Amino acid sequence: MKRTSQFSIDKRLLIIISIIVLIAISLSFVAFKGEKIRTITSRDLNTLIIKDLIRKSVIKSDYLIVSTSKHKYRLPLSAIDLKKYASLYPVEYAPKYNIVATVLILLVIVILGSILYLLFKRLSSPTNKEYEIEKKSIIQETNDKDILRDEIESIVSDISFKDVAGMVETKEELSEIIDFLKNPDKYIKLDIRLPKGVLLAGPPGVGKTYIAKAVAGEAGVPFFYQSGANIVEIYVGMGAKRVHELFQEAKKRAPSIIFIDEIDAIGRARGAMGNEEREATLNQLLTEMDGFDSDSAVLVIGATNRIEMLDSALLRPGRFDRRVHIPLPDREERYDIIRHYIRHKRCNENVDIAKLSIMTVGFSSAALETFVNEAAMHAMKDGRKEIFMHDFVSVIEKVISGKRKILTLSDEERQIQASYQSGKALVATWLDISYEKIGLSNTIFSDEERRILSKSDYFNKIMVYLAGTVTTENIYGERYSIASEDIAKAKELAKKMVFDYSMGESYFATDKDVYEILEKAKEEVSTMLVKLESVRKDMEVYLMANENIKQEEARDLLREIF
Repeated sequence: MKRTSQFSIDKRLLIIISIIVLIAISLSFVAFKGEKIRTITSRDLNTLIIKDLIRKSVIKSDYLIVSTSKHKYRLPLSAIDLKKYASLYPVEYAPKYNIVATVLILLVIVILGSILYLLFKRLSSPTNKEYEIEKKSIIQETNDKDILRDEIESIVSDISFKDVAGMVETKEELSEIIDFLKNPDKYIKLDIRLPKGVLLAGPPGVGKTYIAKAVAGEAGVPFFYQSGANIVEIYVGMGAKRVHELFQEAKKRAPSIIFIDEIDAIGRARGAMGNEEREATLNQLLTEMDGFDSDSAVLVIGATNRIEMLDSALLRPGRFDRRVHIPLPDREERYDIIRHYIRHKRCNENVDIAKLSIMTVGFSSAALETFVNEAAMHAMKDGRKEIFMHDFVSVIEKVISGKRKILTLSDEERQIQASYQSGKALVATWLDISYEKIGLSNTIFSDEERRILSKSDYFNKIMVYLAGTVTTENIYGERYSIASEDIAKAKELAKKMVFDYSMGESYFATDKDVYEILEKAKEEVSTMLVKLESVRKDMEVYLMANENIKQEEARDLLREIF
């Protein structure tokens, strides 16, 4: 009878423990349940504001948490202007302590403590402990795989070239890439190999990601997006593995596109003091690109703001051997971009897009979107549904006064910039230094792959870099900050001539030789500009009217006097 009673007690105890376990699990789920909140940037927040998707805003700790109808996002308070944001959306403050959650957590701790004590006393054994550890390990490994799988899912882009305003030359350069992705067999049969990698280089906000999505949309192929910064910084110790998983998935879905934004985060030039995690990830990327078959039909597109920072191994033939430079939009492109962004907004007939395109020299595509949005908000604050020209002018005035961090040029600055760039265009054209175009906001020299350069080649390039400074000194008696980049390049070339190639006065390199090269170049530029001043003025007028001048156009102006 005692054995039966003891058995019954043990059986009842097991039932009670099972019920307590279920209650504890339920309470734990309630107490610790949390939604996955993705961290976004201020640019992403601005997109949510523009699309009017925000339904609730809460400040919790050092973060602003915004809720849409489907998702929650967060970003650091330091990344936004909270006062300005609060004027658009009501902001709540989350309580420091959640009393209900705290009570539930304490209750769960007591219950779990009791269960652990009873299990340890009556039911625990080495076999059970090993089983629990192994089970937790399997669950964790499965979760890790799920995370990786979620991160490398492809998207089908619904963006086409029609949605991309401007970028005419960029679209032309990428057109054959699209044809290859659409009809890879046509190229493979003719034994034609297209580049494995295309590098999009240009300043922030010019639309590198957008044009990559447009390529995928035009070709109708899967698009795999990854950020170099995320791979290195967020997934520490997993960068190389993630790169491998990414390429494997892309090959399965070929033809496809892999887009790596901020590729300089993993592709920076390697050195003795390099980051081991980043270098391991870079090595894996190089290995994966080398492992492509000629018929893999997977295109890797990288985007960077700083192409000069990239490791030379990435740029060699067989990897990112095609480079597409995306400059800031010129006047005609800004016209198309502004027209694109206001097409769904109510604008008064007095809004002159041509005038707006002239006012916005130096604006990127993203900055132009913000510019149009700011004008719309200005109209809304005045209680109007229609945007007038003075709304745009008001925003420009704020920009010039420094209340917005967007670059623009006043009329006086446009004139100085035109003078500076006309000198460069004249000297480059006279010395036959190839360039695509020279403009108020861009200077794009043609890519030259020559390995053997003479002393005269280097000296002529130095003259081009000094031409703008000499021009402004002749006209205004001043030197300007716009010359900083050109001066640095001139000094760098002069140092290479002397210290790397012994192109100074003697084989024994000295700083005096560098100084003499720069002074001689300046004297020759001054002489050239004096003799050709009438042509330079014509180029300046052309730049003020058209914003850019191409080399053939500059040659035409030169031919008129000879």
